[in-house]
Amino acid sequence: MAGNSQRRGRRLTPKAGAPKGSGGKGRDALAGRGKTLPADERPWHKAYSGTEKLPQRTAWKQEKERRAAAEEGRAPKIGQPGTKDTTWGKGGGRTTAGGGGRAAAGRGGKPTGRTGPRVAPGRKSNPSRDAPELLVGRNPVVESLRAGVPATALYTAQGIDIDDRVNEIVRTAADRGIAILEISRAELDRMTGGVLHQGVGLQVPPFAYQPFEDMLAAAVEQPAPLLVALDGVTDPRNLGAVIRSAAAFGAQGVFVPERRAAGITATAWRTSAGAAARVPVAQVTNLTRSLKAARDAGFMVVGLDADGETDLYDLEAAVGPLVVVVGSEGRGLSRLVGETCDLTVSIPMISEVESLNASVAAAVTLAEVARRRSVEG
Repeated sequence: MAGNSQRRGRRLTPKAGAPKGSGGKGRDALAGRGKTLPADERPWHKAYSGTEKLPQRTAWKQEKERRAAAEEGRAPKIGQPGTKDTTWGKGGGRTTAGGGGRAAAGRGGKPTGRTGPRVAPGRKSNPSRDAPELLVGRNPVVESLRAGVPATALYTAQGIDIDDRVNEIVRTAADRGIAILEISRAELDRMTGGVLHQGVGLQVPPFAYQPFEDMLAAAVEQPAPLLVALDGVTDPRNLGAVIRSAAAFGAQGVFVPERRAAGITATAWRTSAGAAARVPVAQVTNLTRSLKAARDAGFMVVGLDADGETDLYDLEAAVGPLVVVVGSEGRGLSRLVGETCDLTVSIPMISEVESLNASVAAAVTLAEVARRRSVEG
């Protein structure tokens, strides 16, 4: 018979091909993260002895260890914060303005080009709420500098492509006396957490919130007291826009909840166009309780609601002490806040649009309040 299809020991299954693999895609997952920092240099460890600000969680761990050691009659196994330098040096990075700065020296006297707290290789740092923020991107940075947003340092990546925006950024920062530091692109990537930065980053200091009681007392002393409260507004751009409107229409302050709401971030700074430096902003633990305190101080609390019982153009209370409450972008006023308001106000619209953006609604309302007060005055 022709061929060998009938031969003894013939293969009945197809020959196996090459085994399939990941092609090296999983190789990075197996790579080491570098040398682990010693315990006394790790801010999250109870043995931390660094010079950076002690995280609240670490302080709690150390206090827990002290109590346990006291009960067992032994010495506590904790660090001594402030006794070990854990920074790269305050002068890290080469200064581009004036050309006189030098980078912090690393091993062998070579400049590291780094600044701030050290972290283990491959690990992202988690800055505390009190840490400075970094505003990145050429347009945001140049707009923030134009608006006079407070800044402590400008970071530029080495080998950055120079254009008109970069020239303006560096020139404006130099004119304002802001430190200009040139660092590697990899270091800027680490500082920004991988966000697209276009080679520039502006360090904005932590915002100093004003105590709500002080804001309330200062507003009462004004001839036309006006405050703005935000209920669950989570977009910092909306917060910044509301602060800008509050400054434009004569409000004495803005207060927001501490939780589940936007705070003053670098984005809010930029959106407010510098108004956050002029209008007091407070964070409150309980918004409902703060609204009741404002009402006890003589304020009328008015909440914005698409189904409000009063038309904005019929708001007679606008000429007296007033708190305007703006709801969140999606659900509006929460139930408790809505029940705390003396009345709810709707903005009349002629189209079929369901509702306005939170910052736009606040601007329209504040403009109407300012108009009424100017007419009555």
